Amino acid sequence: MNKESVLRDVVRALRQVYDPEISVNIYDLGLIYDLKIDDDHKVFVTMTLTAPNCPMADQLVEDVVEAVKDVPGVTDAALELVFEPEWDKSRMSEAAMLELGLL
Repeated sequence: MNKESVLRDVVRALRQVYDPEISVNIYDLGLIYDLKIDDDHKVFVTMTLTAPNCPMADQLVEDVVEAVKDVPGVTDAALELVFEPEWDKSRMSEAAMLELGLL
């Protein structure tokens, strides 16, 4: 598998992980800031949360890492949780905004 197809499948997997407090997947919410894959197909995820004091932060991070690791072709996953820049609703996809009634 090439990197592009693995990353496409990673995005598909991330769209199956939902923020526990909002009924929208984390990818369309804009919580994923960056995805990189190295030559060995290890995926590096940079993500944030809708709020730094999210009570489900640990579970959400674990869900993301497991979802990425479960993608065929991925050899490992690493996640960096960041709060700069701060998340805001402008990062949401149009689909997410429609789902939440913001459009």
